[in-house]
Amino acid sequence: MILVAGGTGRLGTVLVERLTRRGIEVGVLTRDPRRAAHLPGAASVIIGDVRNPSTLRPAFDGVDLVVSAVHGFVGTHGDTPATVDRDGNAHLIDAAKAVGAEMVLISGVGASADSPMELFRMKNAAEQYAHASGVPTTIVRATAFLELWIELLRDTATRSGRPLVFGRGNNPINFVSVADVAALVERVVIDPTTRGQTFEVGGPDNLTFNQLAEAVQRADGRAGAPRHVPPAALRLIAATVGRLKPPVGRQTRAALVMDHTDLTFHSTNVRCPFDAAVTSVADLLSV
Repeated sequence: MILVAGGTGRLGTVLVERLTRRGIEVGVLTRDPRRAAHLPGAASVIIGDVRNPSTLRPAFDGVDLVVSAVHGFVGTHGDTPATVDRDGNAHLIDAAKAVGAEMVLISGVGASADSPMELFRMKNAAEQYAHASGVPTTIVRATAFLELWIELLRDTATRSGRPLVFGRGNNPINFVSVADVAALVERVVIDPTTRGQTFEVGGPDNLTFNQLAEAVQRADGRAGAPRHVPPAALRLIAATVGRLKPPVGRQTRAALVMDHTDLTFHSTNVRCPFDAAVTSVADLLSV
């Protein structure tokens, strides 16, 4: 059985659909079975919490490979990059090792020990733990999920008709479609020769948030320019509200990083023998 941790999320949902269409036995690990109600009936719902290793032992019965698409960036229910992306993945790796299962770990392009973004530091810690564990592991690093950011821009434009951009919005960022990432993950899941390898996948577009917001506005038939939360305001929020509400501080600090750090991706640098991601912003917005 393939166990997908994070299978109720954006990437996990698409991956579970793809794997079940192949006739593969799929289990979805979740703390709350209600969150799996939208998944294909062919997938089994398995209760477990990556933060609590004792819940993973029974969840791994009969598991041949686990895909980890978990993340704790948003910080709901006490989740953090440290408790989920680092420690939760370590617990999954330990559970896989105990039953002789393989691992596919979803990480991010830019994951490193010295990244200015906490999420990427925790993703790197999980990668290093997997390498040291001896568990046969394939790592897939992806850039920013295009569907997520389009949704956020549309949500913030609901009342005013103008999307909200955190920061100046002039820094180019690579965006990749979740569907393209899921297609790559599916390939490495079914190909055991990829174990021990790391693949990076990005989309065909390097765009600023201002450009993405303008594209969303055109697609939705609106013409207003995006609103902005300037960097100075983000720093103030991180230093005040962010101290009392850690998820807010984490998100504002990440916004500052995304406003000035090189987050571009170029096809000539793609470390992937499979077909490159092909879904553009225009493709997605035209649907």
